[in-house]
Amino acid sequence: MGTDLNQVVALEVVLPDSGRMELGDTLHPGARALDGRGDSVAAQVYWSSLDTAIVTVPDSATGVTLAKAVGTGRLQARFGGLRSNPENVIVLAHLDSATVAAPLRDTVTASAPDSLSDSLLVKAWVGTSGAPGRSVEYTMAIYPPADSSVTLLPKAPVQTDATGIAFKRVGVKPGGGPRPDSVVVTARVRRPNGSDVPGSPMTFVVEFRP
Repeated sequence: MGTDLNQVVALEVVLPDSGRMELGDTLHPGARALDGRGDSVAAQVYWSSLDTAIVTVPDSATGVTLAKAVGTGRLQARFGGLRSNPENVIVLAHLDSATVAAPLRDTVTASAPDSLSDSLLVKAWVGTSGAPGRSVEYTMAIYPPADSSVTLLPKAPVQTDATGIAFKRVGVKPGGGPRPDSVVVTARVRRPNGSDVPGSPMTFVVEFRP
């Protein structure tokens, strides 16, 4: 490396949607050229695919990337003789739909030892097969609105299993606030770009009894 701090010494790459895309989608990567001070420098960065069977880059100047096959492909940015580290792009099968896989209503007896609802099951589909590894977002609304003793379990984000199914349950926190009359849980299956899959959102209702 030379002593000129104004020269480009690194490329910073950013992939939208964590580098995940569905088959047939396009991805628009971003990159910044950095000088020896770590400041951004105006420079034309070019792109290439290292796995053209998975992803292709028809326009090296913009980096627009097309998903050709399910799998993991790699993109690389370059400026002159400087190249970025290869960046993984994960191509997923195109989701066709999402459906509920359990009754939409359940009743919880708050005084019961477990005080847990049945599993609120959601299934993601590719054709007639379940799609594994897809994120499902669960949110709840409490009626009447209050600081309540109920929560969604597990608390961590969930993904569909090998059969395409994900679930959460409504539970009662020990020593929490008042029991609500009901909880409405909304489940959404989204594509990597954030758009809803057909059939999403889905709504479950959990009622509470003493």
